Amino acid sequence: MTISNELRTPALLQTLQLITQPTKFLENCAAKYGNTFTVRVMGFNSPPVVFFSHPQAISDCFAVPAQKLDFQKATHVFKPLFGENSIVLKQTRSHYRQRQLLLPAFHGDRIKSYGQSIGQITEKATKDWTLGTAVSIHKLMSDITLQIILAVVFGVSPGVRYQQLKTQLSSLLEDVTKPWYSSLFFFPILQQDFGAWSPWGSFLRRRQQIDKLIYAEIHERRWQNDAERTDILSLLMSARDENGQQMTDEELRDQLVSLLLLGYETTAGVLAWVFYLIHSHPEVQNQLMQELNTLDNPTNPEAITQLPYLTAVCQETLRIYPIALICTPRMVREAVEIMGNKFTSGTILVPCIYLAHRRAETYPQPEQFRPERFLNQKFSPYEYLPFGGGYRGCIGAVFSMYEMKLVLATILSRFQLALTDNRPVHPIRRGITIVPRGGVQMLVIQNAKIKR
Repeated sequence: MTISNELRTPALLQTLQLITQPTKFLENCAAKYGNTFTVRVMGFNSPPVVFFSHPQAISDCFAVPAQKLDFQKATHVFKPLFGENSIVLKQTRSHYRQRQLLLPAFHGDRIKSYGQSIGQITEKATKDWTLGTAVSIHKLMSDITLQIILAVVFGVSPGVRYQQLKTQLSSLLEDVTKPWYSSLFFFPILQQDFGAWSPWGSFLRRRQQIDKLIYAEIHERRWQNDAERTDILSLLMSARDENGQQMTDEELRDQLVSLLLLGYETTAGVLAWVFYLIHSHPEVQNQLMQELNTLDNPTNPEAITQLPYLTAVCQETLRIYPIALICTPRMVREAVEIMGNKFTSGTILVPCIYLAHRRAETYPQPEQFRPERFLNQKFSPYEYLPFGGGYRGCIGAVFSMYEMKLVLATILSRFQLALTDNRPVHPIRRGITIVPRGGVQMLVIQNAKIKR
């Protein structure tokens, strides 16, 4: 087996660095070892974990047949949260089945039907803004994206259950994103139920309360059997696989929770970054506002999402601060070859999105925020992969981009904002994503001068 540029520090130290300072850790490793390096991560019984950032290596990883890889062992830390039926943990035919059931809900005309809801939720969240209103952008984006998921994905109408789900989910998700709490999932020895007062016992009871609400919604929806509903839960409930089978209640629960955890904090984090980057680059802000001003109807979702510069701004933000730092880890079952190097059973392969997006060979001056990159050039799916790629790519990628553009345009077309502090903002880890330290504090300075 090839072990490429292996770090020699203790596995525990490497794990803590990766959990607490992931971007700095990855950047330091790339600076020292180049395109490929090997780390040891606690929680995986310390097999070699090989990171790749070269486009050819990423292409080779995506091309490895699924039967030669074990995704479940490489992603087992997510099982307590996602559930064993989650698409993230499924493999080969089971994964293909789940993907075929889920994909239609996130593409084509289905996506377009969510546009009005996204705009309305965003407008409602900002309806009380007046001149001088202080805003924590990350907190606001978290609230908006959670509401969008509850309305569009879960299809829960405002009411008692909606409020209970919103409160309990936001509380759990807030804790899960903290390094000390997320460590529970990396270290099995910490997963001991000593009662409600213990960290793991508390998690299990909170999960049970949330599951009770989700199952109640599923059971009520099955009883109603309303064919007119267009939310994603309803679409999944009516979906059938090639054998005519529909998802069980347990499968529906696990997919809903997976979609929530993968699409809530991640999208909120990217939106916080895009507000920060736009407002710290006046030339970008001016060009974007000029484009928004060309809209005949600034509330038309389809017109908004087709704007080229708005799209480029979101793409460049996702380049610098992608949804996740890495693609789904994959453990080798049978020997595979990546860029001429052979890796045997037990090795974990990790295509690294963050480092691939910061290769100077692909993106000159990669640390600079330059949306025009995406107006002037098309990048391969191995050079630009903010949502992962291959047969394990994020099924919600199209929806996430659609959501980002509508939230951003809805706010910018109604308000003019300014950063309260012009000092550079640094990334910190929250769950599987990275967000701006401090939450991006802004002020409403006037209504936007957009043609209405």
